[in-house]
Amino acid sequence: MADRRLVAPGLDFDRLRAELDITADFPAAVTAEAAAVTDRYAARRVDRRDLELVTVDPPGSKDLDQAMRLVPDGDGYLVHYAIADVAALVTPGSALDVESRRRGATIYFPDGNVPLHPRVLSEGLGSLLPDQDRAAVLWTVHVTGDGEVASCAVERATVRSRARLDYGGVYDDIVAGTPHPSIAGLRDFGELRQQWSLARGAVMLELPDQEVAPHRDPRAGRHWDLRLAPRTPADGWNAQVSLLVGMCAGTMMARADIGFLRTLPGAGGAAVAELRRAADSLGATWPSELTPGQFLATLAPDEPSTLALMTAGARLMRGAGYRSLPPEVPVEQAALIHAGVGGLYAHVTAPLRRLADRFATEVCLSVAAGEQVPDWVRAALPGLGKVMRSADAIGATANRRSIDLAEAAVLADQVGSRFAAIVLRPATEKREAEIFVAEPAIIAPCAGAPAAGQRCTVEVVAADATTGTVGFAAR
Repeated sequence: MADRRLVAPGLDFDRLRAELDITADFPAAVTAEAAAVTDRYAARRVDRRDLELVTVDPPGSKDLDQAMRLVPDGDGYLVHYAIADVAALVTPGSALDVESRRRGATIYFPDGNVPLHPRVLSEGLGSLLPDQDRAAVLWTVHVTGDGEVASCAVERATVRSRARLDYGGVYDDIVAGTPHPSIAGLRDFGELRQQWSLARGAVMLELPDQEVAPHRDPRAGRHWDLRLAPRTPADGWNAQVSLLVGMCAGTMMARADIGFLRTLPGAGGAAVAELRRAADSLGATWPSELTPGQFLATLAPDEPSTLALMTAGARLMRGAGYRSLPPEVPVEQAALIHAGVGGLYAHVTAPLRRLADRFATEVCLSVAAGEQVPDWVRAALPGLGKVMRSADAIGATANRRSIDLAEAAVLADQVGSRFAAIVLRPATEKREAEIFVAEPAIIAPCAGAPAAGQRCTVEVVAADATTGTVGFAAR
């Protein structure tokens, strides 16, 4: 089964895009505007092309939002984080602006993405490609040896990335002791901030991440693999840089009482109690002094019980949302917190791919400069939540349905076949248990499964490539 490939005709992503009413093409006027963008803030930009910045992204990425330099600084770290300055390239009220507000975010499919902006901008003129002068918003953050933010500044700058790196290569170089000089402090910084966040209640879940990826088979043309997405520790270290800047932005906007925050309420007692019961049933020791996130971080990654506990831990993360500032009615500070990261947080690091980042960044630039937030930003803030919630829902549906179609396609001729599995969730009165098969990477309902965290053998009892549904039964 490990060598089985998914045949392209069984995966009709064009049909899925049509079902979701997602259009890849842009109106001609929008494309023309994107091809002719100029820097609206060129005169206000500082020249920071002296910084040895690099980008770190998945292999093949072209829409490069961020470039960084992260080096030890005394007993702490100096972080330079350059973000593509999309607001400088998109004129408020233009056809390009209107279309991006309609889309909300880039939507991803296995055969390519449907971008927020035309590719001439998102993968060209606005992207922080190597050896190109680019308009950017530059964050400069000093972090102390205990993980605290000592200072934070943000300004418009001209930057020039020196290299395009990927997670796998970054990790290999760091392990070999030969990291790129621009990210010499990445591992130690990432691990420090991970511990800092966990101590403040953050939750970091390590769950199977399914991926439908193209595979070229010279015998039969294009096929598809259903597998676990590659992940290295460098992914997590890099994420901590983005989270750091997002938390700086969230704090800055909350203090000024204007902006757009990403929020997540703290886990209720019932969710924590449920996780404790799951830990007890699986024989996992949870010291009373550890937060849920700290407890989950102690689990052995290769144990089947860990997958079940991480799945149960996902219930701690329910209720994520957005909040514009000032709120329509007064709220407590706790209502502005993102409990998943352990503090105030805002999306500002991916404006080529996510609409809200453009507006939140403009608020931060204005607050930092002691200037009035532009009217076009103030007018957009109250409606951003609705746009982003819709885009998030479409993106999640596109991802889930793509995987559903792949699972059904790979199992279509496997009814009656058996696989080794781990039980992720127990059965309830309303739903069957959920199991995880590692090869091919499948997460599906299963009748008669044993308790969560147990290994078992399951048999394929249904696989409909038309509807994208599969079913298993424990044997």
